Amino acid sequence: MHFKTLLFSFALLLIAVIGFGQQKYALVIHGGAGVMSKDKISEERRAEYKTKLNEALNIGDKMLKNGAAASKVVVEVIKILEDSPLFNAGKGAVFTHDGVNELDASIMEGKTLNAGAVAGVCDIKNPITAALEVMNNSVHVFLSGEGASAFAKQQGLDIVPNKYFFTESRYQSLQRLLKKERERTKKDNMGTVGCAVLDMHGNLCAGTSTGGMTNKKYGRIGDAPIIGAGTYANNKTCAVSCTGHGEYYIRLGFARDISAMMEYKDLNIIDACREEIKKLSELKGTGGVIGVDAKGNIAMEFNTSGMFRGYVKSSGERKVAIFENE
Repeated sequence: MHFKTLLFSFALLLIAVIGFGQQKYALVIHGGAGVMSKDKISEERRAEYKTKLNEALNIGDKMLKNGAAASKVVVEVIKILEDSPLFNAGKGAVFTHDGVNELDASIMEGKTLNAGAVAGVCDIKNPITAALEVMNNSVHVFLSGEGASAFAKQQGLDIVPNKYFFTESRYQSLQRLLKKERERTKKDNMGTVGCAVLDMHGNLCAGTSTGGMTNKKYGRIGDAPIIGAGTYANNKTCAVSCTGHGEYYIRLGFARDISAMMEYKDLNIIDACREEIKKLSELKGTGGVIGVDAKGNIAMEFNTSGMFRGYVKSSGERKVAIFENE
């Protein structure tokens, strides 16, 4: 009996080890969608974008492999992109009509449906960290402006002067728009960043961070910090992050609609994302979406000529791309 008990215990242990080894994880990111062409983005510049996207994927892949929770991965990955002047988030945020940088971010966990978001902040180095603190350490979901900054200071986050976010290229984008008296251009607005994760524990999480729209006025806020519009996660379905003309995403309830189609119409994540992009196109809106489902399937859909994007899976499958049909 003793031998049989030991054998049975060993078998259970072996099954547990094998089962743990088969646990899946997946990570998908975006760096914005917009009008892109190979003749306007030099090979050197393309290489810079891909290097930064790969850096973010590497960080996330390592964390997930070590069993990190999805929300922690989302934050660390987005921080890499926020700290890069290549993207319209954090350091590379675009300028408002008044010549300042106002940033938005959100995060949502699929297991609990808990969420946090900040909007219109001007001095939080990494807005995604503030969104995380709102989610974890506040009774609220969405904080804005000076109140969000005061909360971030209370939580001990990195606070910086607004000039930290200054980059010459984004400043010149504003000057061109002011000179031409236009409200926006698709090219200057691309660069919102996002991340969606399935961790080894089977939990989903998504986050999005942006500087908004070049030359925006009147305290305009887009979809990125709005749960259900630019960000959504539910363990039953998927985790998604959006990028594009925010007004359309808000009107569609874009991110939540993808989850709803998966839950109530039994669509897979790719078909659900494509269906929602179709709705976006019908409204003459532009942009893209990334997502991952509870099984680790990836979606990266957009209706523009390009979207900075990439993913990595526990299987080793990996991709980084910029233009359509890549």
